[in-house]
Amino acid sequence: MPSCAGIRQEFVDCILKSDCVLVNRNTVQECVKNKELKDQVPEKCHMLAKSLFECKRGLLDMRKRTRGVPSAGGVHSNSDD
Repeated sequence: MPSCAGIRQEFVDCILKSDCVLVNRNTVQECVKNKELKDQVPEKCHMLAKSLFECKRGLLDMRKRTRGVPSAGGVHSNSDD
């Protein structure tokens, strides 16, 4: 089953490296949920959050279930090795 673990980890790493967490010493949850603190989070993190949302939604979408999530964010193993 495909997973969004790769995108999730990138998102968490991005938030942990943001000024909101490092400089202002806020929690990750505060940086993500508080609208006033969202300005301190880089645009890359916002894009990763949207990608994570789309990935999770794709896991529940019956049309994509049979085809799989195209950008699940994980490392694709190649059996030709």
